[in-house]
Amino acid sequence: MNLQAYLDIQPEIKAAVEAGKPVVALESTILSHGMPYPQNLEFGRQVEQIIREEGAVPATMAIIDGRMKVGLTPDQLELMCKGENVAKVSRRDLPILLATGGTGATTVATTMILASLAGIKIFATGGIGGVHRGAETTMDISADLQELAHTPVAVVCAGAKMILDIGLTLEYLETMGVPVLGLDTDEFPSFYCRSSGFGVDYNAKTPAIAARIAKTKWDLGLAGGLLIGNPVPEQYAMDFNEMSAVIDKALAAAKADGIKGKATTPYLLAHIVEYTGGRSLATNIQLAYNNARAAARIAVELMKL
Repeated sequence: MNLQAYLDIQPEIKAAVEAGKPVVALESTILSHGMPYPQNLEFGRQVEQIIREEGAVPATMAIIDGRMKVGLTPDQLELMCKGENVAKVSRRDLPILLATGGTGATTVATTMILASLAGIKIFATGGIGGVHRGAETTMDISADLQELAHTPVAVVCAGAKMILDIGLTLEYLETMGVPVLGLDTDEFPSFYCRSSGFGVDYNAKTPAIAARIAKTKWDLGLAGGLLIGNPVPEQYAMDFNEMSAVIDKALAAAKADGIKGKATTPYLLAHIVEYTGGRSLATNIQLAYNNARAAARIAVELMKL
C-alpha cells in the first residue's frame, strides 16, 4: 500500500511515534463545524498546548487539497477554523475527497483512521456519535461506532452526545465488542452532563489502568479500539433535566426543518448553544480541554508499558 501518495505526517509527530513517545490525535470537525471563528482557532491552539503541557505531542487531523494531514501547521489550523468550503469527512467520504483533491474536517471515525495509519493509539475528542433517537426506523447510526469496532485506537470522550439514544449506543458497542471504560467514574457521561443513567463496563480509576487495559486488548490481537468516558468537570457540568428539555426542543426544530444525515449534529449543536444562551458552548470547550488532558496522561502511561 503506497500511503505516501495520500498521507503527510508532520516531522515532529513522525519522530515522536518512531521514538515511542506519547502522541495524542485530535479531530478537526469540532473546529470547522462545531465552533464559530475565531473562538475555534483559540480553542485549537489551546487544546494542543494542554497536550504538550502533559508531556505528549498533539496531532490534529484534516484533509487538505486531497492529502491526509497528521498534524497541522499554524496556517493549516487557521484554514480549518475558517471552515470555508470544508466538508465533513467520515469513512465513506475519505476516498472521494482524496481522489478529487478536496478539503475536509475529520470526524471521530476519520480521525481514528488517520491516527491508526500514523501509528497513534490515543485520541481525544468531545463526544462520540452513536445511535440516533428513532434509529429503529431511520437506521441513523454514526460510523464512529463501526470504527471503534475495527480500528485500534482508544478514544477519550465526555461520553456520547445527549442528542443520541445513549442506551442503544452502548448496546451497539457491546455487540461490537468495544470495551467502554469510565475514567474514575461508574457512570457513562452524557457530554454536557456528568451522568446519563447508564453504567460503564469498568471504572478505570487512573490513566495508568486505562492504558494497561488498552495495551492488553491489543496484545491479545483483539480488533478495534476502546471508548473511555471522561466526565466534564463538575464546575462546568450542566443540569441533566435542563439539558434534556433543551435537546427535546432542538430535536423538534430539526424535525420541523427536515434536517437529516450528517447535517443533523451541527444543526442540533447550534440550536442548543442558542437555547442555552451560549452556556453549552462554554461547557463543550471545557470538556474538550479536560479530555485532551486525560488522553495525554493515558498516552504517557501507555508509552511506559
